[in-house]
Amino acid sequence: MEELSLTTVAGTRDILPEEMPCWHLIEDRARRIFSQYGFLEIRTPLLESTELFARGIGGDTDIVGKEMYTFLDQSGKSITLRPEATASVVRAYVQHAMYRTGGMTKLYYLGPMFRHEKKQKGRWRQFYQVGAEVIGSGHPAVEAEVIEMVMRFVASLGINAGLKVNSVGDRNCRPAYLDLLRHEISRYLPQLCPDCRRRAETNPLRVFDCKTESCQIHIGKLPLIADHLCGDCADHFRRVQGYLQDAGISYEVVPRLVRGLDYYVRTAFEIVSGELGSQNALAGGGRYDGLSEVLGGPATEAFGFAIGLDRMVMLLSQEASSAWLTKPDVVVVHLGEAAFSRAWEVTRELRRQGWTCFMEFSGGSLKSQMRMANRIQASHVLIIGENELSKGQYPIKRLSDSQQWEVSLDELISYLKSTNAPALPGSKSVERSLLD
Repeated sequence: MEELSLTTVAGTRDILPEEMPCWHLIEDRARRIFSQYGFLEIRTPLLESTELFARGIGGDTDIVGKEMYTFLDQSGKSITLRPEATASVVRAYVQHAMYRTGGMTKLYYLGPMFRHEKKQKGRWRQFYQVGAEVIGSGHPAVEAEVIEMVMRFVASLGINAGLKVNSVGDRNCRPAYLDLLRHEISRYLPQLCPDCRRRAETNPLRVFDCKTESCQIHIGKLPLIADHLCGDCADHFRRVQGYLQDAGISYEVVPRLVRGLDYYVRTAFEIVSGELGSQNALAGGGRYDGLSEVLGGPATEAFGFAIGLDRMVMLLSQEASSAWLTKPDVVVVHLGEAAFSRAWEVTRELRRQGWTCFMEFSGGSLKSQMRMANRIQASHVLIIGENELSKGQYPIKRLSDSQQWEVSLDELISYLKSTNAPALPGSKSVERSLLD
């Protein structure tokens, strides 16, 4: 019989328990900061109709053309694992008629996305994003506020990052520019890489994304969209920059910055980190007025972004993530069969009171249980043996300084309350310590 060896699918991986504190810290920080700006969480399905992405993202994009995981369900309908979330969020906005409330709708999301692409550092075929969308406003100050929120979120995690911005025009000025761009690219077509030659016809803006060194000398000669913006787009971009300056946000205008999805218009931005090498983008987004109409909804202006969590985890300091690690307040050690029932009772009561408490059911020697308590970084150890049962007084040891004394259960609870409020994951006491 052949030996069975099952592992993760190529381009995916397990996120192990020791890695989870980093993820929890980032996700909880996002929820906290985004909610301060009035965003509400939305969760959309991992599975969507393929047509949603073909219409929303654009059939000529690399994502739709090469990278989506698509299959037929039992009814013969084409289904796709979502490669991004903006189209799904706007679909939900239209499907549930959220526009009826009037004004802005501010939504954020967290979760996995799926793209079949070449694996690179910080890039997986199942990857994770947190993002937000403001639907229902075309005001340039919305863009500055959202960018401010993202920059604040990144900075709160101790990550140094820079902001790049550009305008990619709109449906009024971009078509003429694209015709010009195709014409100019045709002059260098034989010297360009296969991807650039393909994009020259299907999605010429994406030529600016090429990282092939031999293409750069030719790409540098291509006309810039900044020189071909209509008056409205140029004015909008000037106002966005003014609001960024008002907010004290440093930025760099990068004339060749584009986004890879067809729905983007006017402002596009990226947040980058120099610590990631050539694949340095942490977040990206922009304005996507008109996507609602493409998906069957009303004419609606919108602006949003997505952040790659996988790359953020790579940058998060060990010190910051360990501060979020759930460490037991008390490990209850039991010695002997008679002490087991009381130890279990005490453990349950401490948890009811809000404390993080651990107990090794199989027991073992005092030495082995103490070793376990140190390994999981417990704050205290409570020892219950047969001699302690009759007295109702139990030795407690504080592991930070090895100080030991005896307490009753009531005295233990009073002591724990005097040292700190119960600090369950996500509690305000923990969050406050991380933000200070």
